[in-house]
Amino acid sequence: MSTDDESFHPLGKEWEDDLEAMLDDTEYDNELGMEMAQDAMRVTKGELSEAEFHERYHEDVMEEFGEDQRPTKEAYEAAQEEASGTVSNMLDAFDGDGDETRRETMKKMGVGAAAVGLGAWGTVDDGEQPLAAAEGGHGPRQETTEESDTQWGMTIDLERCDGCLTCMTACTQENDLDKGVNWMYVMAWEDENHEGPGEDGGTDVYTDFNMGSDFNMLVRPCQHCTDAPCEKVCPTTARHTRDKDGLVLTDYDVCIGCRYCQVACPYGVNYFQWGEPSVDYEDIDGNEDPEDPDQITHANYEYGERWVDSRAPRGVMSKCTMCPSMQDGKQGEEKVGTSACEAACPPGAIQFGNVKDEKSDPSQHREHPTKSRSIIHLTNSVESTKAAPSADQVNEALSDGDDLETAIENIDGLTSDILAVMKAIDIVSEGMEPGDAENNSILENEQRILAAVEAFEQYVDLETEEAYAELGLGDGSEQQAQFRLEQYAGDPSSFQLLEDIGTNPNVTYLGQQPGPEAHQVEGPTKYEDQDLLDKRQEALDEETIGRVDGVSL
Repeated sequence: MSTDDESFHPLGKEWEDDLEAMLDDTEYDNELGMEMAQDAMRVTKGELSEAEFHERYHEDVMEEFGEDQRPTKEAYEAAQEEASGTVSNMLDAFDGDGDETRRETMKKMGVGAAAVGLGAWGTVDDGEQPLAAAEGGHGPRQETTEESDTQWGMTIDLERCDGCLTCMTACTQENDLDKGVNWMYVMAWEDENHEGPGEDGGTDVYTDFNMGSDFNMLVRPCQHCTDAPCEKVCPTTARHTRDKDGLVLTDYDVCIGCRYCQVACPYGVNYFQWGEPSVDYEDIDGNEDPEDPDQITHANYEYGERWVDSRAPRGVMSKCTMCPSMQDGKQGEEKVGTSACEAACPPGAIQFGNVKDEKSDPSQHREHPTKSRSIIHLTNSVESTKAAPSADQVNEALSDGDDLETAIENIDGLTSDILAVMKAIDIVSEGMEPGDAENNSILENEQRILAAVEAFEQYVDLETEEAYAELGLGDGSEQQAQFRLEQYAGDPSSFQLLEDIGTNPNVTYLGQQPGPEAHQVEGPTKYEDQDLLDKRQEALDEETIGRVDGVSL
């Protein structure tokens, strides 16, 4: 571990100290956990190879846990040669009562830690780009040699987020989480360059565009990193990356609750389940067959029968899963490529989908933020005065011989500004078809807008100098159209949290990037107003869970 005052953890010295104190109260080696976390981040930066990392800690992990199943290529090759490198063999190595399930045995082993308050603030600091990987370098653990063409992720528009906390509520309900176990975290922040609303502060609000909140917002789910440090330190392979879609998940049956993943996560998004969950396993939505209440359908099990979804059992780690039961089609094919938080977000700030597909919503939002913002705003609005008309509405309202002013007046809710944005989208559009993949709603709605413009132009020519002037489109060039869209929706910057760490997160943000001095402030909606808690510890302090072996839970 670092011997000077400088913290290895991106969240700072105070956060690092809290993590070390947390490990002090567990039955596991705290020094080992802190050192492994520090070196796991060195691996993602390219300063240390996977092979070197495994070799450095293999003996210590074996001594502490009795097995070393860490997900590296070298470890798996060695395990295969010895014919003992499976999770089942690891579980068999632990003694449990014959009548107990293996999960119950693992849960018992994970009990024994005093809660440490969470509510971390994930600052972002400017840094150098990740170093190149050392020879024999790092990369995501793969069970096969074939790379999947699917990687679930998000693009989140922070300037559309209104801080309503609906995404957090939806996540809690979808996953049956205890109060204060926040897999999705929404916070308002300020720093030396960005103040909140007030006489001297406030975010920029564009003339035509409802930006959401006047606060600077950050939405922080698990980043589902392509090169996740939390996975590298897990001694049991409980924390693993799915080959088929890149989701970083936790096998609740295998997790022993050592909490090393919590220390190694640069983003502060891991949670330990204190006490028995408020929702019984049998009552988790989807687990019980309505036709036969005694039959458990295991909707929260992924292929291969690993329990990775919904709330965790006692003594086990959990975090945002990006709804694998939806991605696996267990909630219906229509929900593949969606998430509970995205579906619940009123302003459409969250765009979820396959980030490897250029046609997907998160990709379109990331690559064409101004255009996609405009499309979302014109098709997501509940107010008719802000929504784009359909081609059918245009055809029903217009007649041959209508001039531009009359045509606009004849279509209910249409304004020259809305029509200008619609035409600007038409000018800059690349004509990309939505395709058949999941969650291509931005391109689908773009096609609807283009169809409406085409219908309008059957009655009124929008490509004359007079029309361009009326709509504020200059000479009708792509450059002028892009400028008009920026007037309407802004031109947001794009960033990822802690890019210099090298974890390759699969969540991209649009909007203001927090600086190194950013700190959380009270936002537009209070957690208690939505029956949420900022910290799980607040519930534990008020509702005593009890003591086990002298350790407060």
